[in-house]
Amino acid sequence: MSSEPQPTFEELYRELEETVRRLEAGDLTLDESLALFERGTALAEQCNVLLDSAELRVRQLVTRADGSMESQPFEGWRNE
Repeated sequence: MSSEPQPTFEELYRELEETVRRLEAGDLTLDESLALFERGTALAEQCNVLLDSAELRVRQLVTRADGSMESQPFEGWRNE
């Protein structure tokens, strides 16, 4: 098991943005483009995993009619 800290979402996203910028610049060889595309795909997947994990943690407390509280998924930030 690695003792290195895992990158944050923000770090991964910045690297993904830089990867996309470099791909869009178009001044790479085919091999460089493919390597960056593969890295970008992996970064996007890592970002999605972190977002899915965060979504599971976001909960909205709702008061029931009897005054007790229950936890429900927070649905206010997704556009589905």
